[in-house]
Amino acid sequence: MTQSVADELVQLLSLERLEDNLFRGQSRDIGTRYVFGGQVLGQTLSAAQQTVAPERHAHSLHAYFLRAGDISAPIVYTVERARDGHSFSSRRVVAIQHGKPILTGSVSFQIDEPGIEHQTAMPEVPQPEDLEPPTAVQPEELANLPEKVQRWLSRRGPFEFRPVNPRNELLPEKQPPQQRVWFRLSGHAPDADLMHRAMLAYASDFHLIGTSMLPHGISYLSHNVQVASLDHAIWFHRPCRVEEWLLYACDSPSAQSARGLARGQIFDRTGRLIASTAQEGLIRVVDNPPADR
Repeated sequence: MTQSVADELVQLLSLERLEDNLFRGQSRDIGTRYVFGGQVLGQTLSAAQQTVAPERHAHSLHAYFLRAGDISAPIVYTVERARDGHSFSSRRVVAIQHGKPILTGSVSFQIDEPGIEHQTAMPEVPQPEDLEPPTAVQPEELANLPEKVQRWLSRRGPFEFRPVNPRNELLPEKQPPQQRVWFRLSGHAPDADLMHRAMLAYASDFHLIGTSMLPHGISYLSHNVQVASLDHAIWFHRPCRVEEWLLYACDSPSAQSARGLARGQIFDRTGRLIASTAQEGLIRVVDNPPADR
């Protein structure tokens, strides 16, 4: 069961090539109403990577979410080969559904080369083996929740998460805008560096905007809250294996104008900084939420 979920993610991120610069991907229902943003990020990276030489690795991805994705329809990715230089390559990607763009993004690639190095230190946190997995919602409690929430909470995803300071998303309490979460793929992944970076992009969409809601005692499961990712950036610093434990350290420096900004750093167990992320999201607290929320 665990490996099949991981294999499904590999298949999801392995796009069908339609033309030299045209790809098609499918979607997986993870219990949300719309296509999960991390899926589109991972597929965007996968599409762009297939148009550059294999010795060039993605070092940054910047994307804007334009429309909600339809889970029931495939996504077509068009790639523009903006530049191929001596050391760097740049690609522009548009994800399209029903004839309209749902995401636009830019991906930059570089040939590996030596250079100066430094990094911030990993936060001091308990090891993942010393933390309990998140507690599942009891069946009797789940039955009293809206159908959308039931679908989200009952699905088993491809990643395992162990928060350092877990909280009840159904009854959120106010706390400082930062969180630390260990995560890893629930299975094995191919050795290809491309797949690990695409999976890391997928997983990086978890927890960011949720960090912006921590000081306000609300969560993505609150009935009167509307949440949507507006943009996403990820910088890849060093290679990693996603089936090994990684620490996601997130903080939110600001929330205003119905938007929250969150930043993240991803470390491996040895303390190496693997990637950095940033995301701004829509966070609306509404007076009269729809009945099905």
